[in-house]
Amino acid sequence: MVLGAVVLLSGCAGGASDTAAGAPAANLAEDAAGPQSRPKRAPAAGAASDAARAEGATGEAGAPKEGDVAGVEVAPADRAIVYTGEMTVRARDVTAAADRAKQIVAAAGGRLGSEESMSFGREAGATLVFKVPPERYQALLTQLGKDLGRRESLRQSTEDVTEQVADVDSRVRSARAALEQLRSLLSRAKTIGEVLSVEREISGRESELESLLARQKTLAAQTAEATLTLRLVGPAAVVARTDPEPPPGFLSGLEGGWKALKTTARVVLLVTGALLPWLVPIALLWLGYLAVRRRLRPAPPLGGSPAVDPDPDPPAAPGPPVAVAARPEGGRTAGED
Repeated sequence: MVLGAVVLLSGCAGGASDTAAGAPAANLAEDAAGPQSRPKRAPAAGAASDAARAEGATGEAGAPKEGDVAGVEVAPADRAIVYTGEMTVRARDVTAAADRAKQIVAAAGGRLGSEESMSFGREAGATLVFKVPPERYQALLTQLGKDLGRRESLRQSTEDVTEQVADVDSRVRSARAALEQLRSLLSRAKTIGEVLSVEREISGRESELESLLARQKTLAAQTAEATLTLRLVGPAAVVARTDPEPPPGFLSGLEGGWKALKTTARVVLLVTGALLPWLVPIALLWLGYLAVRRRLRPAPPLGGSPAVDPDPDPPAAPGPPVAVAARPEGGRTAGED
């Protein structure tokens, strides 16, 4: 029996959560739209007769005097709005402007959430994130833009989270009610299986409730304070443009080519400046090498006489003497006979 109640309770709790989540949102939407947007319902028979009697009584008493106001005043429904803004201001002294911004926000009831600054002379910058009351949000934007310097850019966004707040609140109430019922079932559990089943369901419901409470806390923090991000830049700092780019055309192509030419020239100058300290000693070493080489080269002969080969070929050695036989006086040799 306890197990069946647990299963039934878990199903009913989920359905009740969804139903309760939609009802407040619908009511809030109707309240925001006003009484004119609500559908008119046909009066019941008794109501119609009562209205007729009231009309007759009014007719007998006389018409209302001019200037009387009929109906009731409807109070506007409270809306949960998240305000977020980002503003860039160019200031002469970034440090002094940051201190002044802190004083202005503190006087308006706000606080400093985070701060990041960098100092590079005229290109200094600072980024400050303020949490300010929503009712002072617009006034602070105007005052900071005028008092700190020249406003370069401003971007704002608002988000209506009324339905989310109502949905989370409804889910939290449903989860707490389900937990109370599960704890009462746990006290009536008789077997170990029933105890384990109920405890398992309680653990899941507690985890869901913790998640809903965290979401509820986040929404409350976002709607309780507006977030304003202030960027302070120095006089020479370059601010990135957030405007939409123009469509491609001749002028955009000409501008792109000019930017590419300037970038190329900048890169060439950068490389030249990096190599110049190395080129000077390399040139000096090369000149020294040429001077030493000229000193070691032999000087040409004077007078224009041809140069003498220092290693001429030696003359050939004479061969052995050839023996010549002497002829006798008769004019013939012995062999001729």
